[in-house]
Amino acid sequence: MAPDFYTIDDLDLEGKTVLVRVDINSPVDPITGLLLDDTRIRLHAETISELAEKGAKTVLIAHQSRPGKKDFTTLQQHAETLSNLLERPVSYVDDIFGSNARETISKLKGGEILLLENVRFYSEEILQREPLEQAETHMVRLLSPLADYFINDAFAAAHRSQPSMVGFAMKMPSAAGRVMERELKALYSAVSNVERPCVYVLGGVKVDDSVMVMENALEAGSADYILTTGLVANIFLWGGGVNIRKHNRKFIEDREYCEYVKTAKKLCKKFKDKILVPSDLAVCKDDKRLEYPVGKLPNLPIFDLGTETTTEYARVIRNARTIFANGPAGVFEKEGFNQGTEDILNAISSSPGFSIIGGGHLAAAANQMGLRGISHISSGGGASINLIAGARLPAVEVLREQR
Repeated sequence: MAPDFYTIDDLDLEGKTVLVRVDINSPVDPITGLLLDDTRIRLHAETISELAEKGAKTVLIAHQSRPGKKDFTTLQQHAETLSNLLERPVSYVDDIFGSNARETISKLKGGEILLLENVRFYSEEILQREPLEQAETHMVRLLSPLADYFINDAFAAAHRSQPSMVGFAMKMPSAAGRVMERELKALYSAVSNVERPCVYVLGGVKVDDSVMVMENALEAGSADYILTTGLVANIFLWGGGVNIRKHNRKFIEDREYCEYVKTAKKLCKKFKDKILVPSDLAVCKDDKRLEYPVGKLPNLPIFDLGTETTTEYARVIRNARTIFANGPAGVFEKEGFNQGTEDILNAISSSPGFSIIGGGHLAAAANQMGLRGISHISSGGGASINLIAGARLPAVEVLREQR
């Protein structure tokens, strides 16, 4: 059953100042610094356009990547892209809650839109704390008096208890934007109607989210099988005693994921019949694809699942009645190494079961393939898969408390 929360329909917006948290985090070309894709920006255009048309003074809060990453940059391009999509001006200030930002907000007129600077330029935004603590951060205390409402449309970041996600909702009347509303209704409906067997397909490089989901789903007994792909599979192979070779161990070590190898070892021991790992993998040598059984891997980077593995995984998926998938099976952007991801997606699309795909790269791949048999493609990978596994989504909880 969907949670009880306010939506845009419950608000009187004419002439009101509205702080809107969106997730327009987009791929950036590491060489040119230009945005490569506007999918997430386009996604939030519906909410933003509706607010402007209803006469609200719309102030957008958003992030782009995180400190230390190559795509950690300003939101100037995002404002320009959004302006083109909406066909109306979107102002931008290179300030978050300083005097320039506050003064610009105070001068807004009904129907105008302002995008503030990358909220993760503010150090406290990265910290995970309880909502009451986040409500007392400088950003929330300085911006909340300037607005009448807070609207959270950033479903993709709903599993993060950060100031911009939970702090404002503790200080002012709040509601869900259209993206948030649509996602919650679809996902809660799916969770309340799970048919068995239920299969999780967990991959990609965001291992922390996947391992947490796996623990929740296995302990709760909600997963009949978990198919591991991508970096998640490499960690579980290592945790299960397979020699994935020095190059791939170093890749995991460099990302400080060794703690998850220990967790994988424990989970494999406790739930060995439910966790499936690859039997063969594809490595990259001189830009070419070479497949090996996991017991005979050379010291080369693992880039994809092997053919034997995808055949077995596809069989399990096609027999499932409910499928939740998140993260690509390998380096699908590289020619020759998209086979695993595409085979998994084709199996999900052709399965008679109800299927949900998390956002990010797997959703992008599904959209590129033009698949029509997937029940719901979510805008948020980590958030959707966490919700499905029964984990608490802090940003959703604070919206529910408003009701």
